[in-house]
Amino acid sequence: MKKVLFLTGIFMALVAGNTYAQKYALIDMDYILKRIPAYESAGKRLESLSQQWQGEVDREVETVEAMYKKYQADLSRLAGSEKTERENEIVAKENAIQELRNKYFGPQGELSKEQEKLVKPIQDSIYEAVKTISTESNYAIVLDRASAASIIFASPGIDISDQVLSRLGY
Repeated sequence: MKKVLFLTGIFMALVAGNTYAQKYALIDMDYILKRIPAYESAGKRLESLSQQWQGEVDREVETVEAMYKKYQADLSRLAGSEKTERENEIVAKENAIQELRNKYFGPQGELSKEQEKLVKPIQDSIYEAVKTISTESNYAIVLDRASAASIIFASPGIDISDQVLSRLGY
């Protein structure tokens, strides 16, 4: 009787241990993204747009600087109303430059919208692949090693980055 109770206790402990054991996996988002050609081309497109728009902003800044230098040079000859008018022109141009910066680079700006359009579908497909693999393999948690600064060491055996790439067709 004692043996039966003892064996039953061990069996219950093993079952309970397996029930509460959770499987974890890691992905390396940087590793995955570097191997997706569409992400690289999206990055190049965003860089090109950024440089183009920054060039436009820089040209406007140069115009304002020229206006200010001319204003400084003419300051001694300007009457009160002319002086105020030129100052207002410079301030208006500076405000226009700030609006242009916000239009292109602000939180709701063109660069952000373009990034959303180009990069979000790639990220969504990665998320769906991770979700599918996690469901099939019963992973409780999948962490991104690239963004989890607190992971000091992780066994390469729990890294499913190559599975994600394979699921995406890369």
